[in-house]
Amino acid sequence: MSDNKLTVAILVGSLRAASVNRQLAEVAVENLPAGVSASIVDGLGGLAFYNEDIDVEGSLPAGVAELREAVAAADAVLLVTPEYNGTLPAVLKNAIDWLSRPFGAGAMGGKPVGVIGAAMGQYAGTWSRQDTRKSVGIAGGRVVEDVEVGLITGKLDDAGVRSEAIVGQVTEALRVLVDSVAVAA
Repeated sequence: MSDNKLTVAILVGSLRAASVNRQLAEVAVENLPAGVSASIVDGLGGLAFYNEDIDVEGSLPAGVAELREAVAAADAVLLVTPEYNGTLPAVLKNAIDWLSRPFGAGAMGGKPVGVIGAAMGQYAGTWSRQDTRKSVGIAGGRVVEDVEVGLITGKLDDAGVRSEAIVGQVTEALRVLVDSVAVAA
C-alpha cells in the first residue's frame, strides 16, 4: 500500500483502445471508494506467451517484471474481460499465467480478485467471467464471487458504460472488492 490507501491493479482483456471493457476499467478508476487508488496495468498485448524456459529472474521478457510488480504492489485486482469464442481472451489468460509464477509465490497469491466484463452475446460474457475466475483461483488469487458486472454491449444506450445504472454497478463491485481486502487482513 502506498500513502495508506488501498490499491487496485486493473487488467483489461481487450487490447482495443476504445473497447467497452477498457471504458469499464476507466469507469472503475473514475469511481473509486474513498481511500482507494487504482491504475490500469497496460502492456498485456506485448507480453511473450508464458514459457517456463524464459521465466528466469533477471532476464524476464519485456513487460513481465513490470506486470508482476504492479500486481504484487496492489491490495486487490480487478480483471475486466470481454468474451472471445466463449472464453477469456488469450492476452488475459497469458497475463494470469505469468502472474501465477513462481509456483506458490505468484503476484496474485492470496489477493482478492474481482472479475467484470462486457460482451456481445446474450449472456453478457458469463462464460468468460467464469473461466477467468477459475483460472485466477488456480493461479492463487482469492476470487471474490460477489464482484459481478456483466453487460451486453448491444444493449448499451447512448451513455454507454457511463450511464448512472452501470456506474452504480461498477462502484458497488469495487466496494465489494475493497471490502474483501479488509476481511482478508
